[in-house]
Amino acid sequence: MRRKWPVVTAAIPLAFGWALVAAHPAVASIRHGVPGPGAQVWPGGPVSQLSQPGDPLSEPGDAFPGAPTGIVTPRASSSQPGSQPGGRSGSQPGGQDTSASSSNWAGYAATGASGSFSSVSASWTQPAATCSTGSQYAAFWVGLDGYTSQTVEQIGTEADCSGPDPATPRYYAWYEVYPGAGVSFANPVSPGDKFTGTVTAQGNDKFKLVLTDTTQGWTQTISATQAGADLSSAEAIAEAPSGPSANSSPLPLTNFGSIGFTGVTANGTSLATLDPVQISMPDTSVAGMASDGSFSVTYAGTSGTPTAADFASWFGF
Repeated sequence: MRRKWPVVTAAIPLAFGWALVAAHPAVASIRHGVPGPGAQVWPGGPVSQLSQPGDPLSEPGDAFPGAPTGIVTPRASSSQPGSQPGGRSGSQPGGQDTSASSSNWAGYAATGASGSFSSVSASWTQPAATCSTGSQYAAFWVGLDGYTSQTVEQIGTEADCSGPDPATPRYYAWYEVYPGAGVSFANPVSPGDKFTGTVTAQGNDKFKLVLTDTTQGWTQTISATQAGADLSSAEAIAEAPSGPSANSSPLPLTNFGSIGFTGVTANGTSLATLDPVQISMPDTSVAGMASDGSFSVTYAGTSGTPTAADFASWFGF
């Protein structure tokens, strides 16, 4: 559930100095490694500040008791009778029966015990960004781990409004084996490009990450090593990249319109058959998942400087 009051407290000063977001370039220095074109922002990393409906600790910034920052124990939604912890339900086989709110992820994740997942794949069309005042960032990716574990093996694309001309959208592709640094590809990315991403665990801490732009006709295949990967989740995610440290808050989210993930699979089967957790973050809405694993995430936030109507909505007058 979106909560307006934390947004309001931040929005009041920003209404009189919104340009300050763009005036501090240090905010955009997020990951080490090869920067994306004009962005120097790295998506990726575990889900953060995640809570479940009905949890007493459900405000932004809260985490489950006893869980490290960014790492949570998935719990079934109390709104679904018969749901069991871990996202499994005997009452709704093949259906989404849990939901969660995150500060940085929106999409779906299948979860299980350590070693449950060896591959994940999804296709999507690169959305067009609508830039407003200041800098904004949005990433779209498919990956293993990060929902209940400290590592993430992921590959995807980005739509940012940043750099010397934040009014001009910038698009690029990348991969990250977190907590290692992200790496940007030099290949061109344009709105409307059709992508397919796949991450496969090959055993002995080895991973194969593949991203194909079928529109522009290029493929990147990465062989990587990730020691200690838990292989306990598989996900397709739209993300608000975060700040330079593990405890940083997500940066402003790009207005990306809507992105549709299609044919999402884990271990070669539709993600819909694995009772995935539906994850939402502020300024987005996540549609239900179809039987073939397809779903969409839509930007639902406010672009640019808050208006009088925005404040009226937030304060209820």
